[in-house]
Amino acid sequence: MGKRLPMQGDKTIVDHITSGLTKVAAALRSQAWEGGTERKLTPTQGQILAFLAGRSAKAVRLNDIAGELCLTAATVSDAVITLVEKQLVKKERSAEDRRALVLTLTAAGRREVQETKGWTEVVEAGVHSLTPDEQAVFLRGLTKVIHSLQSQGVISVARMCAGCTYFQPYRHVDAAKPHHCGLVNTPMGEGQLRLDCPDFVPGAAVEVQRRWDVFVRGGEGR
Repeated sequence: MGKRLPMQGDKTIVDHITSGLTKVAAALRSQAWEGGTERKLTPTQGQILAFLAGRSAKAVRLNDIAGELCLTAATVSDAVITLVEKQLVKKERSAEDRRALVLTLTAAGRREVQETKGWTEVVEAGVHSLTPDEQAVFLRGLTKVIHSLQSQGVISVARMCAGCTYFQPYRHVDAAKPHHCGLVNTPMGEGQLRLDCPDFVPGAAVEVQRRWDVFVRGGEGR
């Protein structure tokens, strides 16, 4: 149970943080609709474009998008049809499996992604108002929240450091950069943790859990 704040009735710190995250989500949604109105894109269509841009080096199928964005296959299918009609996305046969269709951005789609990045500017401005230490703490907290959502089955596998086979928490004694990324063989600080890494490789369940426990405990007992 969350710690109670003085003079806040029955609301806990958890209640206030949850309310705050809800407001941030509402702000993002609002900005997406405002930007989408001008370019005739919905927030869902913008999300799909951004997802494809982030996975440009890999074949992406409709079910991949549905799973990653927590959307139904029908919702993604309708959005993709519109994006294809707008010539922002193209469908083609997979080189590995000619029976499967994969989705890629067109040149116009890549340009559109640059426009949709403006949707997050208002939230980015708020994050920039935090000090570097506050940003690192916030990022660590978000990592834990996303891990919980993943464990509950609310979202699909998050491509974040904490679940990656390359991530080695608290390997180094340097408090500024205690973690290690095996892919690039370099130390990492709390502020360098990624929540959506294109190089993510899921680790074995037992090992991921062990590393997660080390991460949560702050390196104690490793």
